[in-house]
Amino acid sequence: MTAAFAELREQALAANLALVTHGLVTLTWGNASALDRDAGVVAIKPSGVAYEALTAADIVVLDLDGGLVEGSGRPSTDTPTHLALYRAFGEIGGIVHTHSTWATAWAQARREIPLLGTTHADLCAHPIPLTRPLTDAEVGGDYEAATGAALIDRISGLGPAELPCALVAGHAPFCWGPDVAKAVETAVTLEEVARIALLTEQVAPAAGPLEEAVRRKHFERKHGPHAYYGQP
Repeated sequence: MTAAFAELREQALAANLALVTHGLVTLTWGNASALDRDAGVVAIKPSGVAYEALTAADIVVLDLDGGLVEGSGRPSTDTPTHLALYRAFGEIGGIVHTHSTWATAWAQARREIPLLGTTHADLCAHPIPLTRPLTDAEVGGDYEAATGAALIDRISGLGPAELPCALVAGHAPFCWGPDVAKAVETAVTLEEVARIALLTEQVAPAAGPLEEAVRRKHFERKHGPHAYYGQP
């Protein structure tokens, strides 16, 4: 491992190991990547490598077209999805993909996650979106790139800041942020939001959406131009 991208690889390693710490991955079902936009390179988990064996030297560095820059392993099979999102949105600096239980249940049910309370609104001011199903041709072609295209289509209207995560229909969640640590935080929050929403629907199947004023207030106080949550 050369020194040129050592810090980026360490960031990607820390993010991938954080998915284990937070209970968001089983076996090798997930990946995180970190982008250095100035250098035009992405550091991503190698495919199928157990988290307990993962080191910074295992992290694969690619350019935004998928060309190998550093590393000897095969990058994650989801790499084309990550690269498509990075190319489409300049605001994204880190991406996390998991098969976390609660969020994946909504994805498999092909349902967006309704905005029922303030926990959700602190993450996102909208229901967590669901992509359209892929066509047979897309699945038979460049499947992972088509997954990226479906995500891009779904979030382009509001953008990745307003929609920091999405569910791929029948698959699982993808989350993003200005850096990979923030993408991990989004993945952790999404999993809890997904769990609370499912429990809420069990307690009150007719529960309606959170009032718009409260929804917007909670989102803006954390993410708006005059945010006041946390320390300056």
